[in-house]
Amino acid sequence: MIPALILAAAPQPPNIVLIMADDLGYGEIGAYGQTKIETPNLDRLAKEGMMFTDFYSGAPVCAPSRSVLMTGRHSGHSQIRGNKKLKPGYSPAVPEGQVPLEDGTVTMASMLKEAGYATGIVGKWGLGGPHTGSAPNDRGFDWWFGVNCQTMMHTFYPPHVWRNREKIDLGNGWLPIRARLNEVPTHEEYHKDYVGPVYVETVETTRAKEFIRKNQDQPFFLYVATALPHVALQAPEEMLNKYKGRWPETPYLGQRGYTPHRWPRAAYAAMISTLDKQVGELLSTLEEHGLKENTLVLFTSDNGATHDVGGVDTEFFDSVGPLKGRKGSVCEGGIRVPMIARWPGRIEAGSKSELPSAAWDLMATAAEAASANAPKTDGISLMPELTGDPISTDRHLLWEYPEYGGQQAVRWGDWKAVRRNVKRNPDAPVQLYNLAKDLAETTDVAKEHPEIVEKLYQLMVNDRSTNKYPDWEDWVQKGRL
Repeated sequence: MIPALILAAAPQPPNIVLIMADDLGYGEIGAYGQTKIETPNLDRLAKEGMMFTDFYSGAPVCAPSRSVLMTGRHSGHSQIRGNKKLKPGYSPAVPEGQVPLEDGTVTMASMLKEAGYATGIVGKWGLGGPHTGSAPNDRGFDWWFGVNCQTMMHTFYPPHVWRNREKIDLGNGWLPIRARLNEVPTHEEYHKDYVGPVYVETVETTRAKEFIRKNQDQPFFLYVATALPHVALQAPEEMLNKYKGRWPETPYLGQRGYTPHRWPRAAYAAMISTLDKQVGELLSTLEEHGLKENTLVLFTSDNGATHDVGGVDTEFFDSVGPLKGRKGSVCEGGIRVPMIARWPGRIEAGSKSELPSAAWDLMATAAEAASANAPKTDGISLMPELTGDPISTDRHLLWEYPEYGGQQAVRWGDWKAVRRNVKRNPDAPVQLYNLAKDLAETTDVAKEHPEIVEKLYQLMVNDRSTNKYPDWEDWVQKGRL
């Protein structure tokens, strides 16, 4: 008698949890050198996975960085290259949302959905208002819960969130997103004027955990687009109390935008620790349901630390370490960000990578991990690097950012070329830095290396496409609002 063949079941593709912080600087978690702010969960994630030392965001501000992440196209090719809102303002009469992705855009979510994944997002979207045809449910997400418009997240007590296509009132009302005071409000006054009953990050974390539980028996992709630690300075009271009194404080009265705070340093530290707590809750949920071993967790930030608006003191916290620049800059401090990847059994615990890589690589990485059909992107899959087969590449990384005067940057090996104020001066010179010798970008060596300057300038000129960048009136005329 011939024995029956026993066929082993094909392994289930890994779940993918992509967590993106908002304005988290390169040096703001312990694993990357932070000494004042406690981040035990992120530090544990780094110990259990791989830390990238030379990883970059897609852009130096929110919306274009999210476009790059979701489409795998760097900012010289991506549709959205600036933080343009469809209509300025913050009130019930102003339509929500930033410039939308075009119809037919393939996103990381739609790619993974086609591969059989359940797809969900919690948090801040920023890639098209609810009536533009570019809300998350239009771009590959089966389910979403969060805030559509970036301006709405200038308070952590927004008036409402979206659950798929339904607007959910949080009961916070339309609290101020900016104020300038002459004196520090009392604790009671502050809570009356700036704090609502629902801290949005708390409820979003709860919904993220529910998504994991609901989809634990099938492959899922969860994109957690937290708004922490973007200002305004607002943190849950119990987390704020952990830091109050640790350091000397000068109350912030709103003189540099957003809302005031009595304890700005404590508040900022509390926000980063709240982010860390979010991550810890998500990791615990994966473990509770036996999903840790078959889940690829990716953690990064949409850009570097904020440029000291809203009461943030990045000098005090050494938020970007030795790097030059902050959010809004294509210098290293504006775009070099943490990136941690964990997949037990596939990624060596406690490993590090010095590979220059960027947010536009994550779509190709997710595609290879999930055996999905990837569209054409500007990225490469980092799976070989993650699984112990170091990548050797001669490729370059490129950024084009039309705001803050107009900026371009290219990294090629240890060389970094930067052009700034390009809008005012289309012939702005190329500054050249050797990051191996000058990580802080202090010494321009362009005159000593004209051949390198010419090579990188030609990449700035040629590795880009024309950007449509539609304005508000275009969308009104098309009847999309």
